Amino acid sequence: MRYVEVRSTKGVFEVYLHTVEDVGSESFLDLGEFPPFDPDDEAGEFGRLVGMAEDPLAALDVAEQHAGAERIRWVNEGVVQDEYGDFVRAGRRWPDVV
Repeated sequence: MRYVEVRSTKGVFEVYLHTVEDVGSESFLDLGEFPPFDPDDEAGEFGRLVGMAEDPLAALDVAEQHAGAERIRWVNEGVVQDEYGDFVRAGRRWPDVV
């Protein structure tokens, strides 16, 4: 499973791509605890920096261009487990976004 994170650091916004094994269930939704998809890639365990930007909107553009992120699916960090739970309950298919 892949997800993108945007971090604000030292006046810039860093865009990270995380690739983890989808080991979740309705009772285990903490994406931060999922193991890396490639256990031999220690650097990838904490995400791969795919780009940087000077403002948040430019960071979203970087995420779309370099990681295939979809702007309509962005959520705040505190909501990602709820979104993943919806994904699991829907049979690991994203519900339609309207």
